[in-house]
Amino acid sequence: MIWPFYLMAVVAIVSTIRVVTNTNPVHALLCLIVSLLAVAGIFMIVGAPFAGALEVIVYAGAIMVLFVFVVMMLNLGQHTMEQERKWLSSDTWAIPALMSFLLGLTLVWMLGSDYNTKNAVLGTSLISAQDVGKTLFTQYVLLVEIAAMLLLAALVAAFHLGKREPTEEQEQSNG
Repeated sequence: MIWPFYLMAVVAIVSTIRVVTNTNPVHALLCLIVSLLAVAGIFMIVGAPFAGALEVIVYAGAIMVLFVFVVMMLNLGQHTMEQERKWLSSDTWAIPALMSFLLGLTLVWMLGSDYNTKNAVLGTSLISAQDVGKTLFTQYVLLVEIAAMLLLAALVAAFHLGKREPTEEQEQSNG
């Protein structure tokens, strides 16, 4: 049965298009979370449950929470709050709700069926966490180290770019 793969692919494509076309950053982030969950479902279907779990934990979990906190910390003011009230209509949430429903329906089907005990639906075998670890830290160890250095550089750059000088009011209240 291959229909769950195509369903997840359609959900991922539609929600990713909504990320790009959405003007509200919070709604775009919610659509991105749906897209990342759909990609995690695709990983599960093709026989890479470890990659699917990492997709949910790292991307849909940690990184998206960070993005939501950044958007919330921007505190764009009263105009943005009024705009948010206008956007909280049922037609704004119809597409993300439909995509989430389709993901949930597919997840319930996947958990209820016995496809996990057999070989993967599209792949020839399941890829274990041990296989991923051996491959990453033997054959691709240089790429892993380069990625780690790039992430560290991005973290330092983001810290310095986001750092604000204290205003006079803050200096007077602290000292």
